[in-house]
Amino acid sequence: MISIPHKAKQFLVLLAKLLIVGGAFYFIYNQLAHNDQLDWQKFIVLFRKNQSVLGISFILLLSVLNRYFEILKWQNLAQVIHKISVYEATKQVLAALTAGIFTPNGVGEYAGKALYYPKSEAKRVVFLNLICNGIQMILTIIFGIFGLLYFNAQFNVITTKTVLILFGGFVLLLVLLFSIKKIKIKGYSIEKLIHKINEIPKSVHQKNIFLGICRYLVFSHQYYFLFLGFDVYLPYLTLMAAITSVYFLASSLPTFQFLDFAVKGSVAIYFFGILGVNEWIVIFISTLMWFLNVVLPVILGSYFVLNFKTNSKTKLEETM
Repeated sequence: MISIPHKAKQFLVLLAKLLIVGGAFYFIYNQLAHNDQLDWQKFIVLFRKNQSVLGISFILLLSVLNRYFEILKWQNLAQVIHKISVYEATKQVLAALTAGIFTPNGVGEYAGKALYYPKSEAKRVVFLNLICNGIQMILTIIFGIFGLLYFNAQFNVITTKTVLILFGGFVLLLVLLFSIKKIKIKGYSIEKLIHKINEIPKSVHQKNIFLGICRYLVFSHQYYFLFLGFDVYLPYLTLMAAITSVYFLASSLPTFQFLDFAVKGSVAIYFFGILGVNEWIVIFISTLMWFLNVVLPVILGSYFVLNFKTNSKTKLEETM
């Protein structure tokens, strides 16, 4: 194995940090500065009309709660390896978010968290992060299906026959997955995965589900209150059904974190268009949700990336 001098390692680590942070900020700037669909003049006019210190503070509070529940979820799961403080969990979550912003489906987030643990624990960290994100996806699917069914019952977007076909296909997929659970791919199987999940204490799973529900309710209602802030007044259930449907369908599409608002915005335009909501309002709200829940945490996460400790033998250095 080629030995790399300590000074060279430090330089490479610093370069990696700058590339991650620089790349994150470039993609954020590029999306905000070169999006022709964003009419900033309309936004400023409406903002001045409805500006409220209390309202802005409330929306920001929801963003803090959204990320706080995610941090508590990770702290709860990380105790399977060893207990960590809320601050340590915050550092790991925000730094990982920054590292994953320009990777497909936030894959870089898994590597970002693993860097804070010994190399021997890397696989367990990735697995726990999969559980952390997986429960959020399952909740998005559950809430989304109910929302989509309610929305469809009100506006008949797709026929009952199509709904039954989709539901039948979903059930068939589940049956198929469980019927081949013993088949191994590169030493892994569904049966082995279920066994690994069951090794985690039930209390950890229960808390993970509870925090996941709290987080879902926070960011979905943040979306709801932003619509109210933009003078969109629709029945609560109708608006929430559209929001949960958008999250469900948008989350099923492969994308990059920095394009998250564009994907959700495209799906949202269709659903809220049916409700008669102006297209530019939908785009702005999707952009604001992305800015509040991705961009701001990434800015904070950049601090932790740049201050990532390199004086100890970290996993990053071990891999170089």
